[in-house]
Amino acid sequence: MRIALFEPEIAGNVGAVLRLGACMGAAVDLIEPMGFAWDDRRVRRAAMDYINHVTVTRHAGFDAFANTIGAQRLVLFTTKSTHSVYEFAFRPDDILLFGKESAGVPQAIADACHARVRLPMRPQVRSMNLATCTALALGEALRQTETLPG
Repeated sequence: MRIALFEPEIAGNVGAVLRLGACMGAAVDLIEPMGFAWDDRRVRRAAMDYINHVTVTRHAGFDAFANTIGAQRLVLFTTKSTHSVYEFAFRPDDILLFGKESAGVPQAIADACHARVRLPMRPQVRSMNLATCTALALGEALRQTETLPG
């Protein structure tokens, strides 16, 4: 299972996702450009020493990333989907794709995904934090595929 972040904008979110990847055994792909410098101290502060326990791959853009996924299924998490993450059947080699915090992904990238799902939430709110969404999504995907660590 892999996590892919499309043009992430907040260093603390990326750090938290790196720590999540380390704890859960999921590699993390970062699709540039990012909204901060990679050496931003906020990434390290959020990831702490866990950053040494996760495989991180940076990609120059979506096309460069897409060239690395082969036959793996790309599952986009978006508030624009009507399909619940809890009714979707994950596979162990899925790549969970999350858009940038301010705007998600462009339509062309959404169209390139094999599936689009959403995390259910109350209609009075717009969206959850990127790191929170990633944790909920990865937890469900690993649970379904019986690949939770430990």
